[in-house]
Amino acid sequence: MLKYLSSALVLLPCRVRVSLSRTFARTGPLMGSLEPAVVRCLPGEPKLTISFCLDGSHKHMLRDQGELGKVLARISNGIAKGQGKAKEAKKNRGQQPCGPQEPTLVKLYHDGAEVDEAVPNSEAWKDGAVLQVGGVKYSVQRNPPTLTVAELPASMLAGYPVCPKLAVEFGSLQDCQYSWYKDRPSAMSSDSAGDGSAPDSGWVKVGDTRVYVPSNRDVGCRLRLVCTPRDGARGPSKELLLLGAVEAGPGTCTFDTRHMYTVKGTAWPTVRVVSYNVLADVYAQTELSKTVLYPYCAPYALQLDYRQNLIKKELSGYNADIVCLQEVDKGVFADSLTPALDAFGLDGVFRIKDKQHEGLATFYRRSRFRLLSQHDVVLSVALTSHHIHSELLESISANGALKEKMLKRSTSLQVSVLEDLTVPGRKVCVANTHLYWHPKGGNIRLFQMGVALKHLSHVISEAAPGAPLVFCGDFNSSPDSGVFRLMTEAAVPQQHADWSSSGPDESCSTELLSAFPPFLSACAQPAYTNYVGGFHGCLDYIFIQPHKMQVEQVIPLPTHQEVTTYAALPSVAHPSDHIALVCDLRWA
Repeated sequence: MLKYLSSALVLLPCRVRVSLSRTFARTGPLMGSLEPAVVRCLPGEPKLTISFCLDGSHKHMLRDQGELGKVLARISNGIAKGQGKAKEAKKNRGQQPCGPQEPTLVKLYHDGAEVDEAVPNSEAWKDGAVLQVGGVKYSVQRNPPTLTVAELPASMLAGYPVCPKLAVEFGSLQDCQYSWYKDRPSAMSSDSAGDGSAPDSGWVKVGDTRVYVPSNRDVGCRLRLVCTPRDGARGPSKELLLLGAVEAGPGTCTFDTRHMYTVKGTAWPTVRVVSYNVLADVYAQTELSKTVLYPYCAPYALQLDYRQNLIKKELSGYNADIVCLQEVDKGVFADSLTPALDAFGLDGVFRIKDKQHEGLATFYRRSRFRLLSQHDVVLSVALTSHHIHSELLESISANGALKEKMLKRSTSLQVSVLEDLTVPGRKVCVANTHLYWHPKGGNIRLFQMGVALKHLSHVISEAAPGAPLVFCGDFNSSPDSGVFRLMTEAAVPQQHADWSSSGPDESCSTELLSAFPPFLSACAQPAYTNYVGGFHGCLDYIFIQPHKMQVEQVIPLPTHQEVTTYAALPSVAHPSDHIALVCDLRWA
């Protein structure tokens, strides 16, 4: 899991109550200079929460829903108990306690009139109401926008985007206000760090956007992010996050030159598509990976925190409209990629492999596309559970050993139907997969692809008739493989060598026909898309239907010199053992 430093999410801390009252004073005419009382109250929920400061102490009360009077009485009783404990403490210290305390008066007013205590809480607590607790009055804020998740990555490199993981309730991240600060060289004390106070003279403001890219001048400095969640004019206290020191970046990376071709995003009718196996951490951290597969890679460059810095910069720099990723760790999708790509305008969906910790992720630019439906399947399950695969099932059943191996595979197919927002009603089907990896598994991959194509044909006919198919993935298949032939020629003959790729005991000689006319490999057949110490070859593709979409531009892959600068991939300058495919497609 990617390590994060969580913020201390303390709602309305008393130490900043003066600045808070100023904030609330701007949100409505009834606020005046009153202290704020924040109420989270949703109809249908059994509890409500009330937060305010009293006598220098922060009160955060969880109370049952129901009549207002019961909540007000509970607040009064709670304060009385606190006062009783204070008196007992004085007595234990030998001090003379005060006389008996009168019950604290607790009332709620709205528009100058006292609210009837029989009114349900869901109706009683309104913006602009005034809560009176003893001699103190508070301005009620019902369900103000509030940060519920606030985390920053533990690792940060100069030149690489820092993307906070944030979630806001009753508001929008797009409406939040952001302020980034770095500490001055003379302000290395942590006395005020993370205490909820506003940055002092020891901090210099360096940014005001959701994502901050540190410069080389920030190396060695700490960063602070102040995020103010807002909903129009409403917004509660500022939340403070603290991040560790900025480290130096690796210098030139394999994707830097590629970004020169993708500085600008696309406009209709062009769509930029990325397919990328990002190397799951669950595989990168094995002893086999460290000692056999990638012994040439510096150990720190295999660490997830380091690689995620590079991946987020690489993906954001492509300005893509559709991104299909393979080998995505479940935690990476939730904690790293989703918040990062969300900040760059992309929404995403995830499909985990059965009994695995990694899977497939498809992201799409929300200003260009809307997700209409998902039709993900496990290929081995689909083979035995849907009548459209009956012929394939009959073919593979002729060899029991091959069938057993096929049914053990957890290979998934992620299928997303998107609507083009520029031309409502126009749809595209985006498929994403990572086929069986074994070098001798060509026959398994052929059956997997046969199932995938049948399923996709069925999905398009049912959910998006006439829509073009964009099929991305790590197919673990070279250009001379049966899978590539099936995709580009729409048929694989009985004599193809892949039918006996795993030996005579698992041989299955059959003719396999595609459910589609021939596809085109949009990025052609690069010399390699996977380059490790003991192997290099073309395994990744973006397949399109040439009569429905055309290739407008293919972003050049890194040069061989760039790939081999550090012997092979991954490296300090490249986060995966695969290379991303990037192309611009145009609606035909």
